[in-house]
Amino acid sequence: MLGQRLKELREAKGFVQREIAAKLEIDTAYVSKMEKGEKQISRSWLPILSRMFQITENELVILWLADKVEKQIQDEPLGLSALEIVFTRIKNNEKRV
Repeated sequence: MLGQRLKELREAKGFVQREIAAKLEIDTAYVSKMEKGEKQISRSWLPILSRMFQITENELVILWLADKVEKQIQDEPLGLSALEIVFTRIKNNEKRV
């Protein structure tokens, strides 16, 4: 999710992967793998990327979190059921605040 979105944003802005790599101080191959969803994207890079692409950091954080959750439960037969429980608990906690 996040990798694909970063690729879309990069292409829309006319950046090449080596420009992203330079800003994040990583190699170009890592950027390529991030965009393909093969490598993790560090949470600490999201503010840098949001400034580069002139979008809110929240947009990237949401996708970053979604990727993390999906990776943890995607191969679990009961993953969706567990996710529903977590959703309900988080939703109920928000109402109390």
